[in-house]
Amino acid sequence: MATRAAQNCESMDDVRVEIDRIDEQMVDLICERFAYVDRAWQLKKSPADATVPWRIQQVIDKVRARAQKNNLPPELVEALWRQMIGWFIQYEEENLRKESKE
Repeated sequence: MATRAAQNCESMDDVRVEIDRIDEQMVDLICERFAYVDRAWQLKKSPADATVPWRIQQVIDKVRARAQKNNLPPELVEALWRQMIGWFIQYEEENLRKESKE
């Protein structure tokens, strides 16, 4: 399906079609990112390894900079990434705990 620039949308239906298209792409990208998180916990040794503060800050700094470069509120991007990172850390910790019990 061809994409339409936001300023070329002539109705709410046009806007919704584009938002739905973007949402599909975002889910696909999160799925791809999740595959790497899933692999990451397998390479770690213990639940304590799931949280790496310097890496979290590095990721946040990068996405904030990219948001600013693209005129997107960096606070929005940071909030989304912190939520996602928090979920992934919890996922890694749970899997590492299960693995250590086996």
